[in-house]
This record gives sequence, structure tokens and C-alpha cells, in this order.
Amino acid sequence: MPLVQKDLQIRDGEILIDKLDMIEDTKGNAGDQGRLMVTNLRIIWHSLMLPRINLSIGYDTIINTSTKIVNVIQGMTTQALYLLTSFKNCKYEFIFTNLNTKNFRHYTSVTGVFRAYMSTKTYREIKLRGAFIQNKSLITLPSEIISSSTPGVWNLSTEQGNVGTFLVTNIRIVWFADMNHQFNVSLPYLAMESASIKSSKFGPTLVIISTKSSNGYVLGFRVDPVQKLHTLNKEIQTLKTSYDKSPIFGVEYTFEYQGVIEPEVKEEVTKEIQDSNDEISNVFGLYFADDGTKQHQPQLDSYLGLAAEEPRPGISLQSLWELIPGNP
Repeated sequence: MPLVQKDLQIRDGEILIDKLDMIEDTKGNAGDQGRLMVTNLRIIWHSLMLPRINLSIGYDTIINTSTKIVNVIQGMTTQALYLLTSFKNCKYEFIFTNLNTKNFRHYTSVTGVFRAYMSTKTYREIKLRGAFIQNKSLITLPSEIISSSTPGVWNLSTEQGNVGTFLVTNIRIVWFADMNHQFNVSLPYLAMESASIKSSKFGPTLVIISTKSSNGYVLGFRVDPVQKLHTLNKEIQTLKTSYDKSPIFGVEYTFEYQGVIEPEVKEEVTKEIQDSNDEISNVFGLYFADDGTKQHQPQLDSYLGLAAEEPRPGISLQSLWELIPGNP
């Protein structure tokens, strides 16, 4: 989805790790020089001539990364970054080519940060029965600080309940059972919808609900005495508020070596234009991952005055031609 200018800005907790100019979106905007920005949450590409031509790819949507050999100017070939993604049950593929054929940092940066993102899901996702308790202690994450540890807290997920230890950190809440440390839960503030005290058949209960994207789990805990329950709830509220202002996503990446330094390319100043839904749909069609098993028959196109392979339904040859920079 093409983004408006404010959505291209870095959000709270998002860190710009690498930025490269001379990057071509080969599949969607061939011949258009653009800028590739690699953050700890996503990949952003936009045209330098027309910034409204852009795309944002969250690491959560990426299925895999690889390289492809593509042709560039003067018959030369270079290694391009290939991304296969999935969004709303559809697969899309993207190819990014560095027009500086001696620089491969567009591949190494994206691959390295993507691997770091995938290996740090505990910062962002709820974990049940995880391997994060050792010798009755929490294995803390980098940058994690334990705020409090409360023993004797009952997890009410079963009819009889289980007693264990409840921990609050600057990143998440954790509970684990005294009798079986593998019976546990880790819920980051990022995946927490709300925390409140409600009445239940067990008495006043700390109820914590995860976000819809985290399956909307409802967790109930009994804490005695009631004063301690209110203190614990207030502590969670305070730390979650602090976290929301400055999230810790856990994705860090260090360059193994300093690559080729590229000159900064100034962007053209253009007026923002809102794309119509039809135009956006056509753009998505450019990246749709075709399995290549179906051959489309060539047809004579009156607009181009030549025969060309018939495009997929919903896309015209004229609209594809007009997407190429410089064509009327």
C-alpha cells in the first residue's frame, strides 16, 4: 500500500539501521532510482523523483529472503535482493537491485536485520510454556530489568488454579508455576491490550488481556492480600505506559564491516497526490507472486500498437505501460 508522507516517518521505538540510495524496485518500478531504508521493524522503499511512489514491508510478512541474478545496464548482471511475502492470504514478491553493482549492502543489511527480528520474538509476542525459566529464575532479555517478583500468585487458568511466581519487568510480565516451571506465560506490553482488577468467583482478580493480533488471551491471577493486588496492578499500568512511550523491540544489528559509502541523493520536492483504490489495486498486481505455471496468450494492443502477453485479470497493458517512469 503506498504510504502518505507521515507513515514513512520513523515511529517510537523504530530505529533506522541502514539507508541506501541507488536502489531500484525492479519488479514494480524498474528504471526508477530510489532509496531503501532498513529499520528494526520494516523495509521502506521510495522513489527519489516521486516519493509518493513507495512501499513498506514489515518483517512479519516476509516468508524468506534470497538473491537473484538480474540484468542491469550495458549487459551486466548483478545480485538482487528477492523477498517473498505473505499478506491477507496472498503472496507477493519484491526484487530490489542496487544500481551500484559493487555494493551488496542492500542484501546483507536486510537479511541480517530480518534474522535478528525473527530471533527476538519474545520481546513482541506472547509465549506459553516457554524455556525462559531456569533454576526458579527468569532468563532476562538484553535491556530487560526486573521491577518486582511476587511469590504466591495464583494463575486461574484451570478450575483449581496453580500457585507460582509473578514477575514484572520493563518489557513484559511473566508467571511460572512453583511445581512445574515449564507451566508459564510471558506477555510483552506490546502484546498487552489491558490490565485491570475485576470481580470473579475467586474474589478480586488481576485480569490481563492480550491484543487481538495475539489471539486475545484472557489471563487471571489472584494476589493476596488485596493491597498487594492493587500495588501490582498499578506497577503494571505504570510500566506499560512508560513502554508505550518508548517501546523496546529487541532488534539489534551490528555491521561486520563498513561497506561502500554512497553519496546522499537529494529528493525531488513534489506535491502529495492521493492514489485512488483502483490505482493501488493495480500496483499490488505488479508484486503478486505468480507461480509461473500459466502461460498468458499474446494479444494485439491498440494502445501500444504491438502484440504483448495478456496481463492478469484487472490489469491493462496501458496501466502497466504508464507505470514505467517517463512514459505518457
